This record gives sequence, structure tokens and C-alpha cells, in this order.
Amino acid sequence: MTYSIIGATARHTRSVGMERRLAAILSADVQGYSRLMHEDETATIRTLTAYRSLMASLIRQYRGRVVDDPGDNLLAEFPSVVEAVQCAVTIQRTLAVRNAALLPHRQMVFRMGLHLGDIVVEQERIYGAAVNLAARLERVAEGGGLCISGTVYDHVVARLPLDYSVIGVWMGQGTPAPVRVYRVQIGPTARPPIRRLSAPHTRMMWSRASRMARAVRRYRGQCIGLWAEASNHPVCWETRSVNPRSGVGCTRG
Repeated sequence: MTYSIIGATARHTRSVGMERRLAAILSADVQGYSRLMHEDETATIRTLTAYRSLMASLIRQYRGRVVDDPGDNLLAEFPSVVEAVQCAVTIQRTLAVRNAALLPHRQMVFRMGLHLGDIVVEQERIYGAAVNLAARLERVAEGGGLCISGTVYDHVVARLPLDYSVIGVWMGQGTPAPVRVYRVQIGPTARPPIRRLSAPHTRMMWSRASRMARAVRRYRGQCIGLWAEASNHPVCWETRSVNPRSGVGCTRG
């Protein structure tokens, strides 16, 4: 009897077609989409179609998958968080070049949020708190910008030569723990590799010292705000100082 129940349960689970896995989730939407549509629907749809096709192509190049793209939104998943950040930065830089050829009021800029977490996959769709958090990070980002969670930051900060700045800590309903939020520098000011010194050991020592100095500057005097999400209330900020050693612990300032 026990075997029959287990077998029936296994068959039912397989028929549902659900799968749980860890993935990097990218959420994006167009800033000022309503205004663009109001001014010129045809031109907006034409630009959106071209940009979305470009984004989908780049996502595939970085081994990602477009899950859904309703309206001006786009949702994608990646098996690698490093490749997800690389893809998002590449998309934003490529779109910036495309926008430079358009009139300022017709430029289309995307906001992007990226989080790494556990998701539930049913057929081609994805669900879970990680998807919702990526969408919230997207709303924090500026037009043409990228915001990432602390989980993503911890995975990529030592691997990708980009500049990161802390925005704050987000807490909301359904979030069991505070979520650190970082902004990724999209422009060409990302920190370059140091190549001027010729001696290998000197170059290594200088690079290490430079990284340490940047870390001190990044955390020195920075404050973290606490986003308190409450129904029918605006977002509130509470100032807290950053622990420069851990980057995650907070004490009241």
C-alpha cells in the first residue's frame, strides 16, 4: 500500500511538470513608457520591438532565456549570475549607443533589477519570491541603470571589474530578512585593469592596494537606509551605518 501511494504521488508530481532550481532573475521595463506611447504610439512600438529583439539576442548569447515580455516588461533567467550581470551591463551599454542616434524625447531607456534565488518552474513560466524581488529591484533602478541584490553582489564583486555603490536595505512583506541593494555602474567609468607597471610582482601588489583603497572609499562614510514597506504608507528611510568589514551588518547611526 505504501509503495502504491508513493508511486501515485511521483506520477502526479511528474504530470504537473514543476521544477525547483536556483537561477539569476533579470527584470526590466521601460522608464516613461506611458509618455512615449502618448506622444507617438507607432514610433514607440517600433523602437520597443527593435530593442526587445536586441535584448533577447544578447540574453541568448549569455546562456539566458526570455521567460516573458508583456508590454514594455521583460523577464529572463540565467543559470549563471556572473553571466546575468555581464548580459545586463552589455544590454544597457548597447541600448545607450542606440539611443544616442534618437532625439532626446524619443530615447527609450530600461530599468533593470537582478536577483539570485530559488524559483519554481512550471512549463515555461517561473514563480517565487526571487522573481518578485527582481521586479522590486527594477523599480529602484534609474533609467538605463541596474540594481542588484546583496546576494548577487557577493557572487560578482570579486569576479567582474565594475563599480558598485550601496543604495540601502530593503524590507517588505514576505521578505524574511533584510535585502541589501546595490547599484552597478553602467557607464565607461568602471574600474579598468592596471597595466602600466611592467614587473609582475609590483603589478600584483599595486592592484591589491588599489582594490583595498577603493573598498575603503566605497564604505567610508556611507549610510544604509532602511526601506520600510507598509500598506498605504510611503517608503520611509531610517539611517544606519555600514560595517566595512562584513558589508552586511548594520548598527544604528
